[in-house]
Amino acid sequence: MSEVLKAMEQRCSTRGYTAQKLTKEELDSLIRAGLQAPTATNRQEVHITVVDGEHSILKEIEDQKNLERGIQDPPHNFYYEAPVVLLLSAEKAFGWSSVDAGIAVENIALAAEGLGLGSLIIGCIKDALTGARKEEFAKALKFPEGYEFVIAVAVGHKAVEKAPHEYSAEKNVTYL
Repeated sequence: MSEVLKAMEQRCSTRGYTAQKLTKEELDSLIRAGLQAPTATNRQEVHITVVDGEHSILKEIEDQKNLERGIQDPPHNFYYEAPVVLLLSAEKAFGWSSVDAGIAVENIALAAEGLGLGSLIIGCIKDALTGARKEEFAKALKFPEGYEFVIAVAVGHKAVEKAPHEYSAEKNVTYL
């Protein structure tokens, strides 16, 4: 089986990480995987903001997410204490930006699996990053002008193991 297919088969959401930091080579590989993703009309409009898991902005985003969702005392933060979170933003005026960012984040998740790392694709902070503090967060996260948050991915060394999800091709696939 090809290494890509193997990574697709084995990848699952990781919700627990060790404190071990990623190496520069690991991080560079993840970024390269995201930037190599195809984009509509080769626009290449997806931007990646790399945030260390200990950066205070993540706590602010977590607090805002909880405020927006009416959550008190969650058992964990949105990125499950991963050592790095990659936030993907894209041109808000380009109609395909969310699709392009989704492709890029999946490339990153598959690259993480291929490197023996865990990943968690994150959408739950969208309300926080597109709500009342949108401009403040965009500035703090250094999104390019005219860009907005689309999706994120937490990455790190796995502290927990989880089996990939089951699926039913019979239920989820139609042949014409």
